[in-house]
Amino acid sequence: MPSIGIIGVGEIGRAIVEGLCEGESTGEGTGEGTGDAPGGAPVIHLSPRSAATAARLAERYATVRVCAGNQEVADASDVVIIAVRRPDLRQALDGLRVADDKTVINVMAGVSLGELRQTLATKAALVRAIPLPAVRERRSVTVTHPAHTVADALFDRLGGALPVADEAAFNVLSALTGTLTTHYAYLATLASWAAEHGIAPADADSYVRGLFQGVGRSLGEGTRSLQQLAADHETPGGSNERIRTTWFDAANSTALTRALDDLLARLT
Repeated sequence: MPSIGIIGVGEIGRAIVEGLCEGESTGEGTGEGTGDAPGGAPVIHLSPRSAATAARLAERYATVRVCAGNQEVADASDVVIIAVRRPDLRQALDGLRVADDKTVINVMAGVSLGELRQTLATKAALVRAIPLPAVRERRSVTVTHPAHTVADALFDRLGGALPVADEAAFNVLSALTGTLTTHYAYLATLASWAAEHGIAPADADSYVRGLFQGVGRSLGEGTRSLQQLAADHETPGGSNERIRTTWFDAANSTALTRALDDLLARLT
């Protein structure tokens, strides 16, 4: 596997490192930018941004190294993953030189291929990707654009790659990722409601987690459509139908659709 460089070691950068290295036999790497390390874990070069996180990862995994700066990351790696926040884009990449024979993977939300190419002024292959934190467990499909052998092979190791035809489709799927924390907040609201009705908070939390872990397993089957899953878990006139029709009604659905449309416009 090619050597990997990560500029911006936040939650996603850390998850990628853990997904590529955890459980893999490791040893001393084969040198700067030389590709595979013995045992299957790739050589990974980290930027000093989020220094504490980078240092912990380097201590934990034998093939992970912290570089002195972003330029060293780009020079030492075959694949450069840029994972900084959009507001930090100019500062992080100012003056960065990326050789034309590299592959650059852009995981920054709302940063187009054209904008990144203009910023880097390179002819290197550029790929957009949407890795999620679950890549650390190698069970998250990552949307990519355009399809690229090296980038897609990397994300195949982390749960699968889903190449899409154009940036318009990429932005639609990117907008969907904006619903993740809403889902967690929904679960937190359920647990809080139960606690307000006399259930011990720890018990309410545990029950809600168990309830929706079952939903996750159903989603993982992949044999039934989402509409079919909803129908299979609902009895006419039952509790699930009551909540769906009285709370998640047409107005609620319209509001969610409008919020997604607004986010898509911002991403575009």
